[in-house]
Amino acid sequence: MELKYWMVKSEPTSYSWEDFEAKKVDVWDGVRNYQARNYLKEMKIKDQVLFYHSGKEKAVVGLAEVAAEAYPEPKAEDWVAVELRAIKKLESPIGLQAIKAEERLTQLPMFKQSRLSVFPLSKEEFDLILKMTK
Repeated sequence: MELKYWMVKSEPTSYSWEDFEAKKVDVWDGVRNYQARNYLKEMKIKDQVLFYHSGKEKAVVGLAEVAAEAYPEPKAEDWVAVELRAIKKLESPIGLQAIKAEERLTQLPMFKQSRLSVFPLSKEEFDLILKMTK
């Protein structure tokens, strides 16, 4: 089975990488956008995930993986959750301006739908963003 690649966005004042890393594995729920919900349904165990801080920071800050595939949110019929596992904090976060400046990343869904909190990346996009953090 081929891995897929994703980015999830979170406002660090609500839920930061440090919050996530402290738990090691956590439920990714509360997504209330139909397209993002459909992306959650596509996630498979071991898929790779970049964790992005929105808000003031605007940077990719961590690497995670899918630990459990989509299941119904207990308190929100019609919505789903997945579980993510924190892998590591990135040595050098990559900011939004650097991502926007990279010609090969101009088609990321985050630039077309800024409020989309979960979206797919190609392997090439994922690898390029990771390379930019070093």
